[in-house]
Amino acid sequence: MEPHVQTAIDAFKSGHPVCLFDSEKREGETDLLFPGASAQPATMRQLRQDCGGLLFLAIGDEVGECFGLPFLQDLHTTKDALENNPVLSHLITDDLRYDARSAFTLSLNHRDTYTGITDHDRALTTRRFAELTAACLSEGLDTNAAMSKLGEEFRTPGHIPVCREAKGGLKTRQGHTELAVGLARLAGTTPVVIGAEMLEPDGDHALSVADARAWAQRRGIPFLEGADVVAALGL
Repeated sequence: MEPHVQTAIDAFKSGHPVCLFDSEKREGETDLLFPGASAQPATMRQLRQDCGGLLFLAIGDEVGECFGLPFLQDLHTTKDALENNPVLSHLITDDLRYDARSAFTLSLNHRDTYTGITDHDRALTTRRFAELTAACLSEGLDTNAAMSKLGEEFRTPGHIPVCREAKGGLKTRQGHTELAVGLARLAGTTPVVIGAEMLEPDGDHALSVADARAWAQRRGIPFLEGADVVAALGL
């Protein structure tokens, strides 16, 4: 394994951030990523202040299966949904320039939050979701039991958008969701990763890979490209 990849894995395993650039052939964006279980208010502040993009929670496909979390694209295109909400037929996601489908599933708030948007609230939602995920997976709970536990602590809609890994992971889709989850798998952490896209200071474009790499280097944050994660996983 390349030394810089091992450095990133070790940092992530210890709860520290990693910058991850997908590819010039895809979104051309760099995400700043943290393990979900390590999320604190300071984590959310850094993502909010240093990145500027959407804060999102990337989860493994097995996490989606465990809790029965549907893809929003599927939820919005069922026969009943279209009949009961005709506007959905006008809003179908069929023109993404970088992919065939969206990774978004439900958005969440922890029930102990107020609005859910503060750094404290979003850290609580993120951290507890990661902790609950680890517990449910380790206990081998079936979906009904896991959904019940999820509902005891969380509600939807909320202020943490969740993105679910595609079945087959990086073998079938090499988006930021799969790359983030792939990093978690390499680090042996729960496949729940909080992150945000890095934008230019004016927010008009994604931060260039050169600028993102320089930003990370100045702060001692490991920097990976999607190809690094794919190669390290032997795919």
